[in-house]
Amino acid sequence: MGLAVAAAALAAAAGTEAQASRGAPPPPPPVRVAAGQPRPAPLVSAPVRIADAATVRLLRVGDRVDVVAAERDGPPRVLAETARVAEVPAPDKGVGDGGALVVLSVPRDTARALVGAGTVTRLAVTLC
Repeated sequence: MGLAVAAAALAAAAGTEAQASRGAPPPPPPVRVAAGQPRPAPLVSAPVRIADAATVRLLRVGDRVDVVAAERDGPPRVLAETARVAEVPAPDKGVGDGGALVVLSVPRDTARALVGAGTVTRLAVTLC
């Protein structure tokens, strides 16, 4: 039985190394929660259109960003803090000043706020 456990551990480690060698980011470490502490919210993928396409070209998968809503009537609002960049899709062909898309890994409530704000205001990111 001990040999089977060791073999399973080696297979799991080899799978992680294989992912890393293919350029895929390693899976996130397991979340450890102390007794009596609430579990963190599960993350979802949120496609977000950032107003400045040149800024999006600076981003890489795994980067952490703050997302800011730049409103004309008031001060900027931070909608997401230290959101992880999950994907940076190829730029849209033929889209003029329409910004660029980035996919962020955020809690579900934050994803809703980002999508809602993105329909009525320009969004920007800052690298953390």
